[in-house]
Amino acid sequence: MPIKENDDLIVDAVITWVNGNDKVWQEKLNKYAEVKIDFRIKEQSVRYNSIGEIDIALKSIIKFAPFLRNIFLVTDNQKPSSFEELKKIAYTNGIALSIVDHKVIFGGYEDYLPSFNSRSISTVLHRIPNLSEHFIIFNDDTFLMRSTKVSDFFINRHPILRGDWKSFYENQILRKLFYKSVSFFGVRKKQNKVGFKKAMQVSAKLAGMTKYIRRFHTPISIRKSTIENFFLKNDLLVQNIKYRFRNEEQFLIESLATHLEVKNDTYFYTKNTQLTYFRSYKRPKEVKLKLENFLKDEKKLFVTFQSLEMADKKTLEHILNWIDTRIN
Repeated sequence: MPIKENDDLIVDAVITWVNGNDKVWQEKLNKYAEVKIDFRIKEQSVRYNSIGEIDIALKSIIKFAPFLRNIFLVTDNQKPSSFEELKKIAYTNGIALSIVDHKVIFGGYEDYLPSFNSRSISTVLHRIPNLSEHFIIFNDDTFLMRSTKVSDFFINRHPILRGDWKSFYENQILRKLFYKSVSFFGVRKKQNKVGFKKAMQVSAKLAGMTKYIRRFHTPISIRKSTIENFFLKNDLLVQNIKYRFRNEEQFLIESLATHLEVKNDTYFYTKNTQLTYFRSYKRPKEVKLKLENFLKDEKKLFVTFQSLEMADKKTLEHILNWIDTRIN
């Protein structure tokens, strides 16, 4: 299929965000959580801690994705302290930045609010008013660090899918043997009933797949009509949004949309994630090397810093300085 230009394609960006440092929000979460979180303890609150990543994410998208029409920041009655400044920067670059409250996308389903479940929230992102047919979902810890164009996300109006093709429950036999052997020494298998990989497989099966694309922490290209058409034929929206916290029964709307595009043969696939990914910061030299390698590899577009607040002071300072030189 010949590749056509996408310059005229209208594309929006969507980011889901929560200010985990907000005391009101913390109290709200603990009101509904079975296991309460002591937000004073870093290890308990690591999933929700914030050191201003949303500012970096928005600045990076505004700078490196100038083709966007709108950036929608989806929140639960919250607003970044720098929002008005960021809104002006976006406007100067021809992009409209706005906040969409959970009450809007859960309209008619308010009984399932408040929601602290990214899987439930993502399920109704397609209900954002004025959202374009083609949109990109970003995480607030995934940043654009190089200039992008529409064809980095959509080709011939079809989404680009990034990841590795995998079999369902790959290496399951080997894992069983491993845990059986080490159980003699008292090592037990970790229980991860609501794991990311399992949810991707649930989603792929729902789309009728016999294998799945294991995606990583990159932005996700979506066509709104793909999701809308699915819910017109499948009465599963309430089933997926009713959980305030993650549940093993849930599917990932991003993964479901990905595999529906595969079934319809309306996609482009690349194994190259174009991502530099950080999960650990325990080896400062390795962190610096990965950042240097990003600059050398011009095909790299995305950088994800999971739990950035877990880095030691010196490493964090180096990372933030590196980011600052890219987005300012």
